[in-house]
Amino acid sequence: MPPKGGKGVKNDPGPSGGVALPLYAMEVLVKAGQFILSLSFLIVLHELGHFIPARLFKTRVEKFFLFFDIKGALFQKKIGETVYGIGWLPLGGYVKIAGMVDESMDKEQMSRDPQPWEFRSKPAWQRLIIMLGGVTVNLILGVVIYAMIFLVWGERDLRMDQLPYGLSFSQPLEEAGLQDGDVVLSLGGEPVTQTQDFQRLVFGGQVTSAEVLRDGTKETLDFPVELGQVLVDRKDDMPKGGAPFSINMPTFVERVIPGSGAEAAGLQVGDHIVAIENQPTPYFSDLVETLASYAGQTVTFSVSRSGDMTTETVEFAQPMPASDGIIQLIGDVDDTGKLGFIPNGYESLDGFQFIERSYGPGEALTAGAEKTASTLNNYVSSLRFLFRPGGSKQLGGFLTLGSIFSPEWNWRSFWNITALLSIILAFMNLLPIPALDGGHVMFLLFEMITQRKPSEKVLEYGQLIGLIMVGGLMLLANGNDLWKLFSGQL
Repeated sequence: MPPKGGKGVKNDPGPSGGVALPLYAMEVLVKAGQFILSLSFLIVLHELGHFIPARLFKTRVEKFFLFFDIKGALFQKKIGETVYGIGWLPLGGYVKIAGMVDESMDKEQMSRDPQPWEFRSKPAWQRLIIMLGGVTVNLILGVVIYAMIFLVWGERDLRMDQLPYGLSFSQPLEEAGLQDGDVVLSLGGEPVTQTQDFQRLVFGGQVTSAEVLRDGTKETLDFPVELGQVLVDRKDDMPKGGAPFSINMPTFVERVIPGSGAEAAGLQVGDHIVAIENQPTPYFSDLVETLASYAGQTVTFSVSRSGDMTTETVEFAQPMPASDGIIQLIGDVDDTGKLGFIPNGYESLDGFQFIERSYGPGEALTAGAEKTASTLNNYVSSLRFLFRPGGSKQLGGFLTLGSIFSPEWNWRSFWNITALLSIILAFMNLLPIPALDGGHVMFLLFEMITQRKPSEKVLEYGQLIGLIMVGGLMLLANGNDLWKLFSGQL
């Protein structure tokens, strides 16, 4: 739960005020399980994208591995000419194709005369198809996953232009000119109608203006620096998880955690928490911020038990006195600043509106292709921030990727994230860096254009340089993750 001044966007606010450590540990395990499953699924299909055309062109594949088997494997079995296995190092996977300069750096094989079943003996066009196979599968997978999501679940997103309580913003956005309670109507001239529009526009475009609804009046805001750059420059001032805003909503109790301070205090399902220590907490984000300041202490909190899922009958005056319909409870806040309950999401609250649409098979496939194209475009556009001051700090590794999964197992969320990762994997592998698919494609295109094959020494040195570059980027990205973890940003 992010603190005020840096709240996060969540379609389900998730565990609130009092998640005990065991539940937190369970959330970590659920996220890790989803990440490993997603990563394994994507790696296997990516490598099949190389394996299948290689076999179609009668090229021998010596190994097919999920994860890396440096100094041993968890499992391996030879079937035909290929050894299939699972390595112990979960940093990716690979297929070892005979007669190809790859990460194995098998110089002994390359020193022998070429054989007809080897990669190097095949025509350049066949080798190009083999190398593009993984990227092609990842892009097709993105289309298929998004299409299945549209077909099974349809499309449902919160309307951002008609929020009953507005938004709360992270500190960098507040200092840029946005205010708590604003309803964002447009960014850079583009309408913001649903939740996903905000980050898509901020990071995918150059937003230097916004139109907001503030206290019932439309106002136009101009920013001297584009909002995406503001968020990149002020990453350290962002909330844990990095979301730039949260949706204001009153705090109604959906579930009380057994054995928690909330249960001991007598909190009940349906209670509306309105104040902590007579300090009004009109919205969930206010409650989170206030509870954090009382971590490890006993507090008095005020609840309304009217059963009405609105805030119309509650006055948020300062201070909050006991009055008719307001009950005072006393409970212990744990060391993480939580009481021990799950709040209702805005799906069950009055005043929130949604954009909903169902799809047939053809419509779903078309929508899936459009979603894949727009996701790829937005991702590529956002990479411009990496080449600006402080951009290297934005690189994230496995902990960052794992953190984006839901703390509760949610198949719709899982497949959405898996589709996104598949598209990212496709783009990253297509970069013209030796050791990546794009590096091999670069050498093949050179050969096809010039009719001259690069020497094996050039390929070997290129592969070595590429491995150093990729290894350095991985060290930087995962080093950033460790820094964020130990500094409390992740």
